[in-house]
Amino acid sequence: MNILRDAGVSRVLRACRRAGLCGILALGAAAAQAASTDIEVWHTLTAAHKEEFEKLVKQFNREQDEVRVALKAYPNQQALRDDAARALAAKRGPNLVQIADNHSPEVIAEHRAILPMYELLKAYPIKDLAWFLPQTSSFTRDAKGRLLAFPWMAEVPVMFYNLDLYQKAGLDPNAPARTWNDLQGELLQLRDKAGVRCPYASSQQVEVHLENLAPVNNRSYATPGNGLEGGGKAALTFDSLYVRHMSLMVSWKRSMLFTESTPDDAADASFAKGDCAVLTAGSGALGRLEGAKSLSFGVAPLPYYPQVTPKAGRPFISGSALWALGGHPKEENRATAAFLAFLAKPVVAARWHQRTGFLPLTEAAFRAADVSFYARIPGAQQLVESMRGAPAALNRGFRLANYARVEPVLNKEFEAALSGQVPPMQALNQAADQSRAIMQQR
Repeated sequence: MNILRDAGVSRVLRACRRAGLCGILALGAAAAQAASTDIEVWHTLTAAHKEEFEKLVKQFNREQDEVRVALKAYPNQQALRDDAARALAAKRGPNLVQIADNHSPEVIAEHRAILPMYELLKAYPIKDLAWFLPQTSSFTRDAKGRLLAFPWMAEVPVMFYNLDLYQKAGLDPNAPARTWNDLQGELLQLRDKAGVRCPYASSQQVEVHLENLAPVNNRSYATPGNGLEGGGKAALTFDSLYVRHMSLMVSWKRSMLFTESTPDDAADASFAKGDCAVLTAGSGALGRLEGAKSLSFGVAPLPYYPQVTPKAGRPFISGSALWALGGHPKEENRATAAFLAFLAKPVVAARWHQRTGFLPLTEAAFRAADVSFYARIPGAQQLVESMRGAPAALNRGFRLANYARVEPVLNKEFEAALSGQVPPMQALNQAADQSRAIMQQR
């Protein structure tokens, strides 16, 4: 077959030379290649998320020849920021960059290198923009409701649970605990009846146990108005709810119910291997869990305290987004919008949602999701449906200055309490005091 193919190519080349057309054909090929516009997307996606994003980009590049997207992956946000700063100084920055939610999107948008998404899409509208769900993109909108970035990696904290271990412990796998007290009873059964050595693990410990403890229990995380009002003078409010919860977590730690807690997503691996029965983490962990062998799991909302609220509230939507950078020619901005339009297609956005665990980008994407996906993971459809509709005032999100520097302080004090170094109330007071000082710095 190779010989025949090579012979055919040789005949074409000989005919081309005889007709004097080779130069013309070469120029035509070069012109066709030059007609495509190249754009760069820098990101920090890992594992299943990275793999799925790469597949989508390959599909986009394959389906049309007007735009070529090149991806560049970084191990973390700091590495991306450092490289982006050097690239911008040299006036060769990428077209899109993934930036994690810093809870001050307006501050990011003020950077001279940023091209706000609403400006890009005003110049180059995309078909599915009208389908953006306000609650899914609230963490990327300014006070006027304008979209500042493309909320491609929006997620909420959730509770995953191992179906097989629940059955082994005699628990109903279709009815996981809805309150923290009921969850304690389940963890005791998992430990004592099923012999589970890691009943409960938590990734993203600040997001789960501090930030979202408030909205899930219909309380404020910061006053006034979760930092969305009050002229930037917000302060964290660690009241009796936080003392109650921190004390409970410390007691679980001592009784070997709560065996693993991490500030990042490291605890996801223990659940994925089947070592832990319950995991609280960002919904984006689903992408990693779906790829785990012999793991059958369900998903549920974070537990709440009925002593505090009769009905659980919705958690904050956070995650990361694709931010457009300015300073590029019009054809590159047009190409960037074309790529985002592809990502916003219902079938593409639905696939991204189902393969990663990130929230559906649009209402159309939710409707396009495969029914078998929701049937395979108990609780998944109900959880996503619960995020529809306009959020209440306490659940819209929060805005706090210098929060990237506050979060390490919260992690430190949370771990100090869990390890028994300081009492829960002292850890919370120290976290609040240090955070207040950081947020007041300008």
